Amino acid sequence: MSTGNTSAPAIRYAAVTFDCPDPAEMARFYGEALGLPVAYSSDDFILLGKEGSAGLGFNRLADYRRPTWPDPSQEKQAHIELGVDDLESARAHLLALGAVEPPTQPQPDRWRVLLDPAGHPFCITTLV
Repeated sequence: MSTGNTSAPAIRYAAVTFDCPDPAEMARFYGEALGLPVAYSSDDFILLGKEGSAGLGFNRLADYRRPTWPDPSQEKQAHIELGVDDLESARAHLLALGAVEPPTQPQPDRWRVLLDPAGHPFCITTLV
């Protein structure tokens, strides 16, 4: 919404950051899975990304608690949807990188739910 004669500032989506116990492990997993290089790194935070594109960050949280999806005792806070050309080959590749496949799969013929090394659920779905 514009106010008077002033124009809205340019705002761009820059990154999403996940809390985790080990940023390096998460950066390795997602960096290999998505082909993203490290754009910034410290002991407690790593940002993956390419110049001019949105990034993916990982922040060390000392008292991090893994999501227990689908058990609601420790809900997921967010998850990523990844589009793939071939569901089975992408699933196998991500499992080899360190993902875990939980037994609950809401619609396995359309998408698969996997867990990253910190336990965050993420989905892979076939691109149409």
